[in-house]
Amino acid sequence: MSTDSTCLDIRGFALLPSLMTDAECDLLTQQVDALQPSSAGSRRLLALEPFAGAATTIQRHPDLKGLLGDAFVAVQCNVFCKSPAANWLVAPHQDLSIPVLQRQLVAGWSGWSQKEGVLFVQPPCSILESLLIVRLQLDTDAEHTGPLEVVPGSHRLGRLSAAQIREHAAKGRYRCVVPRGGAVALRPLLIHSSSKAVIPGHRRVLHFVFGPAALPSGLQWAEAV
Repeated sequence: MSTDSTCLDIRGFALLPSLMTDAECDLLTQQVDALQPSSAGSRRLLALEPFAGAATTIQRHPDLKGLLGDAFVAVQCNVFCKSPAANWLVAPHQDLSIPVLQRQLVAGWSGWSQKEGVLFVQPPCSILESLLIVRLQLDTDAEHTGPLEVVPGSHRLGRLSAAQIREHAAKGRYRCVVPRGGAVALRPLLIHSSSKAVIPGHRRVLHFVFGPAALPSGLQWAEAV
């Protein structure tokens, strides 16, 4: 059954309980561990075949039919790794930056930065609203290892100040718990966060970003699959 796009548009997120098999998760976990990412993770996985292949599998999955059509491409793959040695939290925030190939002066595009050798920029809200994030859970026991927490419907509020984000997050957050091989699909402007793990263990999450193949004003994605 495909994900209800209307529900995603209203809430800003959807839980997908089964995108990958245990065997597929095993392969991806082995590849993540072989990379030995930094304490928080890495943003440059899309150029590596196992992760590019996973992006294609996700894009073609029946649960995402209607949300990721032929006009969409995978434009980013991050890995976030929590462990007993690196147990951290993420404060409530919105995802505002996208990776692009080169810097150009375009009205409405700001906040240029560089991370791991890749250029990032904050585009207009209309671009962010067209993107879809899919966060794939590679480990078991997500409930106790700092799952994603979201503020339902907050993606419809536009770009918010830090004070506004704190205000909305204080009203309550929904914990997105999915089994291994499951995923959370969300819009970048949705307020989201995560807490520290409460038990020793690993929480490895692949964070895929999908967007339209073409960007306006001659801008190009840094990577696309």
